[in-house]
Amino acid sequence: MPKRHLGPHKSFFSHSQTPRLSHDTRMNVAKSGYRVFSANSTTACTELAKKITERLGVELGKSVVYQESNRETRVDVKESVRGQDIFIIQTIPRDVNTAIMELLVMAYALKTSCAKNIIGVIPYFPYSKQCKMRKRGSIVCKLLASMLAKAGLTHIITMDLHQKEIQGFFSFPVDNLRASPFLLQYIQEEIPDYRNAIIVAKSPSAAKRAQSYAERLRLGLAVMHGEAQCSESDMADGRHSPPSVRNTTGHPGLELPLMMAKEKPPITVVGDVGGRIAIIVDDIIDDVEDFVAAAEILKERGAYKIYIMATHGLLSADAPRLIEESAIDEVVVTNTVPHEVQKLQCPKIKTVDVSMILAEAIRRIHNGESMAYLFRNITVDD
Repeated sequence: MPKRHLGPHKSFFSHSQTPRLSHDTRMNVAKSGYRVFSANSTTACTELAKKITERLGVELGKSVVYQESNRETRVDVKESVRGQDIFIIQTIPRDVNTAIMELLVMAYALKTSCAKNIIGVIPYFPYSKQCKMRKRGSIVCKLLASMLAKAGLTHIITMDLHQKEIQGFFSFPVDNLRASPFLLQYIQEEIPDYRNAIIVAKSPSAAKRAQSYAERLRLGLAVMHGEAQCSESDMADGRHSPPSVRNTTGHPGLELPLMMAKEKPPITVVGDVGGRIAIIVDDIIDDVEDFVAAAEILKERGAYKIYIMATHGLLSADAPRLIEESAIDEVVVTNTVPHEVQKLQCPKIKTVDVSMILAEAIRRIHNGESMAYLFRNITVDD
């Protein structure tokens, strides 16, 4: 029986019937979308996330974050995230450890749901003060960076890290945004007669930041030094361990030079603040005893108004009451940390919104655009 000639293989569709993707469809296939989630479901913590999504023109991702009866953190993501860029916004309330677990659990849930990239938006990075070795302690900030990477984060957007060297703890990119443009704008627009002001560093360690503000505003600079300052460099860091007990049975020929103990001088103010508006600048305001003591000294030296400008307003413990009863006229912080309760307790606390720069950072990262625009005229000292 002769074999039939089957001829060349033909497609199911003829040439004229082959489906073609439109230009818009091809673009959607080539470029995935993005979603913005909040890692905390409480009203105070989702406020910043809602402001960011409103500026971006997108809806907040559908998810539920809650604590079970045994205090375990549970996260339920209610929509598909496959192949998309996911931004997790986590503001840090007073319960820092719970907030960290919420972020870790949500990141891991998104990782196992096949998200393309997971970017953490953490305006105030917790444990940032524990970034140096202290005697027999640990560098907790490095540990947290490793945990975030293990959970699945691929990028972090934060603001005014306590030490800029913290960026080196991470194995992925970190964008450390600055709040100084917003605080400088507040000084120029909301402080009457700010030309008669002087920028004050409440300790020598804050002098560089204060100098940067002074140069931008074309104002004078004053630095406080003495026993009222709280300098991290004076904390025990292990250089006196083991105790200085000489062991004569070991190496009798080895005698290290003994260091003289530090003794802080009486508090002094380097710079003339008489008849001026004193503006104290710092990155974090938490326990306010040092700020209250500094304000009293500045009042004694002739300053007639005292403002405090800080990026992160943690305002722990009795901070609102102490501020209200002090010589401080106004405390200005950004909304990187929720502090609505503290504002109700103390009307001197004012808030500057930084959702604009966070939203723009999200947009640029998703679109693959340069972040240089957000760092215009920004120096290392800002």
